[in-house]
Amino acid sequence: MEMIFRDDAYRKSCEATVVSADDQGIRLDRTVFYPTGGGQPGDTGILTLVDGDPIRIIDTRKGADHDDVVHIPEPGTAVPAPGTKVTAEIDWERRHRHMRIHSCLHLLCAVVSGDVTGGQIGDGKGRLDFNLPDTRLDKDDITANLNRLIAEDHPMAARWIGDEELAANPQLVRTMSVKPPSGAGQVRLLEIAGVDLQPCGGTHVARTGEIGPVSVTKIENKGRQNRRVNIALAE
Repeated sequence: MEMIFRDDAYRKSCEATVVSADDQGIRLDRTVFYPTGGGQPGDTGILTLVDGDPIRIIDTRKGADHDDVVHIPEPGTAVPAPGTKVTAEIDWERRHRHMRIHSCLHLLCAVVSGDVTGGQIGDGKGRLDFNLPDTRLDKDDITANLNRLIAEDHPMAARWIGDEELAANPQLVRTMSVKPPSGAGQVRLLEIAGVDLQPCGGTHVARTGEIGPVSVTKIENKGRQNRRVNIALAE
């Protein structure tokens, strides 16, 4: 399957062909839909057929093969036959909010020094958990530093490195519980020039300025070691 979102997070639609469809969902030969993973929700949207009613996609997930994407239609929807031509179109406004939040969480990694123990991306909000047992975090200070990095409008871009290079640079991996997939020969990195570099397979904006103003809404103690930092778009 061609995963267009990996190389172009701004593609909103594409022409595709149905490879298979069953009670698990619909598989296409190519897609702009991002599947749930790395704390980022799967895309929603529409599959438009040449003949027949549009199919509303309410979730997108990875298949058994990590190079497979399953588009989940609304319950009770008649699925198209293999070989059917469709136009796949994501709910762009929702995706773009995910991109902005996901990008801001990378900035949060640069602002807060600590290993990441968990995280989640929502529609206009998100959070990261840090392993910081003896650290007090200041909500206003983190908010100011995030907005400073956003205003500096740093470029953001994905690039790939080999498994061996990642193994030789373990400091690139900030997450304690989830390791980037290896064994395929290469790993995708997200680089914010001069700010942050770490493995990530999600979708992001092209420059930090596109994130827009944000605020730290709450800092919570989650157990003896975990400190949870919640952020939201300020609009």
